[in-house]
Amino acid sequence: MSNTANTSSTASAFDTVADLIVQRRTNLRINRDRPVDAGLLLRLCELGTWSPNHKRTEPWRFAIITGDSRRRLGELTALHVQTMGTTDEAVLAKTRSKYERSPVVLVVGSHSVEGAGASRRGEDRDAVAAGVQNILLAATAAGLNSYWGTGAVTEVPAVKEWCGLQPDDTIVAVIYLGWPIGDVPDPGRSEPTIHHLT
Repeated sequence: MSNTANTSSTASAFDTVADLIVQRRTNLRINRDRPVDAGLLLRLCELGTWSPNHKRTEPWRFAIITGDSRRRLGELTALHVQTMGTTDEAVLAKTRSKYERSPVVLVVGSHSVEGAGASRRGEDRDAVAAGVQNILLAATAAGLNSYWGTGAVTEVPAVKEWCGLQPDDTIVAVIYLGWPIGDVPDPGRSEPTIHHLT
């Protein structure tokens, strides 16, 4: 292959990735009744493992939640929120049902080896967060809408246990995934702040 062909191929690959990054949206306009193929979900999790990973600790952990289990996720979270002092029934009802807004909820956790210090735990969490972006971009390429959520659910010990995580593991993302029923506006981005050193 000539250098010209190589350059053209590289430019095309760059443009494809750049367009995908810009097109990705946080979007909960999802068809909650249309299932997502199990094979596609497995592939998304696999792509989540292809992020930079210091010391090859492979910290990512995944739980795919579908069907009635979405309601169970909400119930566990609502019970925790209630235990922490929330008494507003409207808030609790919303918490119980919120994970049913998409056909799939993907819980992504970060696991560090026992005795890992704050620096290693931070590196592991960063690796998982980079993996989450891989998942979001791949979901966009597959035609899915996605929404990276966090909030109270990430602090619920019962949720960690139910999702196969260890008590010291960190829930980095709760990702809603599903087929689109609408778009969201382009949020735009400010120009990056860049400090050039030569």
